[in-house]
Amino acid sequence: MNNLFVYIELQEANRVAEVSLELLTKGRSLSHELGCQLEAVAIGTGLDDIAQQVMPYGVDVLHLFDGAELYPYTTLPHAAILTKLFEEEQPQIVLLGATAIGRDLGPRVSSALRTGLTADCTALAIGNYTDEKTGKNYERILLQMLPSFGSNVVATIVNPEHRPQMATVREGVMQKEMVDAHHQGKVIRHEVKDYVTDTDFAIKVIECHIEHAKHNLKDASVVVAGGYGVGSRENFDLLFDLAKELHGEVGATRAAVDAGFVGHDRMIGQTGITVRPKLYIACGISGQIQHTIGMQESAIIVSINTDPSAPINAIADYVIIGRMEEVVPKMIKHYAQLLHR
Repeated sequence: MNNLFVYIELQEANRVAEVSLELLTKGRSLSHELGCQLEAVAIGTGLDDIAQQVMPYGVDVLHLFDGAELYPYTTLPHAAILTKLFEEEQPQIVLLGATAIGRDLGPRVSSALRTGLTADCTALAIGNYTDEKTGKNYERILLQMLPSFGSNVVATIVNPEHRPQMATVREGVMQKEMVDAHHQGKVIRHEVKDYVTDTDFAIKVIECHIEHAKHNLKDASVVVAGGYGVGSRENFDLLFDLAKELHGEVGATRAAVDAGFVGHDRMIGQTGITVRPKLYIACGISGQIQHTIGMQESAIIVSINTDPSAPINAIADYVIIGRMEEVVPKMIKHYAQLLHR
């Protein structure tokens, strides 16, 4: 088995998706531990600036498949390209983002390669594994971790016998970090026609409409989040007022979203967004692992709760015991005076 590959997901104007940069950072660490190279694959059209976006993250080899018919994304040609490339290169690990594209593409490629795929991982590591039934030891394989059983436990998945070891990884759970702004790796431009057939283009996208996000919750430095304990959509207006004073964004738990207090696009947690703000203010949030897995790496966590024994208080840096309706207006008044004086 050879190197570690990361699938580069491209967004509007060929901007590399944040999750792909996060995976390159993690992939660099894993490949260093394994003593192999970090390789990346980008598929689309007009890919001349992809190298300058990804090389600073330590990519040793960048594979480019550039063709007008490859944008926007459609399943069949992308799956055909990755399948044949991986059959040729025999990678030991393949990582994709757990996005709409990654969740569509990953299973098809893994099935074609007759290997396993672990979906929605939240952590990756290199380690050893012993099969309790056979007693066989497997060294330096990919340990793929994700919440399981309603997020009550963290399961570690291994794929000891088949290669590549494939995983999709949730957005935001890993940090991105450049290795060297001047790093230069090898760029290989492949002939698209050698990897696809006419039948792979049976589906064509006639029009593509992009709806831009209404907020920047994922990258906000301050997040004010509410749970079911906020009580109502009207009470959530207080959180928006506080977030406005702090130049932050508003998030929510699944329970608050399901109750209709706020839109689904603001949900933080296992089935929502993962955030890493400098300040996270949790209002009326109990702190079940389904939510905390999406915010537990915040730099400073403040909990406002009427329950002194709420699980979120255990991970909070500061705890305010009180009713959100009473505490938040005082915070708004204080910060308005502090920040505007």
